[in-house]
Amino acid sequence: MSLRPYEVLAAQRLLPVLRSADAGEAVRATANLLAAGCRAVELTTSVPGWAGAVARTAGLADALGRPALIGVGTVTTAAQAEAALDAGAGFLVSPYPAPEVREVAGRRGAAFVEGGYTPGEIAAAVRRSGAAKIFPAHVGGPAFLRSLRAVLPDALLIPTGGIVPGEVRDWLAAGASAVGIGSGLPADPAELAALFASLAAPEPAAPDGAPPGRGAPPGPGPTGPAAPDGGAVPVAGAAPSGERGSVPAADAAGFGAAGSAVPVAGASVPPGRPGAPRGEV
Repeated sequence: MSLRPYEVLAAQRLLPVLRSADAGEAVRATANLLAAGCRAVELTTSVPGWAGAVARTAGLADALGRPALIGVGTVTTAAQAEAALDAGAGFLVSPYPAPEVREVAGRRGAAFVEGGYTPGEIAAAVRRSGAAKIFPAHVGGPAFLRSLRAVLPDALLIPTGGIVPGEVRDWLAAGASAVGIGSGLPADPAELAALFASLAAPEPAAPDGAPPGRGAPPGPGPTGPAAPDGGAVPVAGAAPSGERGSVPAADAAGFGAAGSAVPVAGASVPPGRPGAPRGEV
């Protein structure tokens, strides 16, 4: 089954951003997150050996056996974008406008969450793909996001940088589609699983007699599978098909389909490194 990154991110609502000390630590942390129910993780190019870490984790699944999305963040050059996609990345993220990455993502049909801070940069990213990363988010705070949401009501907006887990709900209330977290996630597996479960978007109601669905809908189109009346089931953070801010056609095709390997449990998520910068990129 193909995965649609924007839908997965909007459903999960919490995006771990890993800046691990080495590739082995990144793999262990990713496996632990997936075992806790996380389905989308972002590894940054600041991790030594990041491409190898992506290749080793791209085929893992979450705790329910669903294919996971391993994205690559801090992608700013064409070479990084090519290497990330070759390694099996399910989506790309930049901290600021990155035309080279945009070109590679468009050519290869990859989901790209382009970063920006000013309203103009964020709106431009949304016009191109329907999504944008707001960085550094802590500078403007939830009030800044709330103002952006007023003029970009249908965009998938992901604030990242200087946000701690206890502030995630404030950002979601202000209009975030998902929130990037670089440090401070619980190390205890049970606490980590409870956090993801508490923040996940409510699943859409299933038709009468059908079991409730889990995760990203498998049907075609940017807004998910056909509803019983022939319409489309809307996805949080995405606009109706055809409108500015809708999930791009490339995303609708699906990316990062992975195998069903069960992730290794028991590894702990590394806490934020002392002295690390407040903003995550």
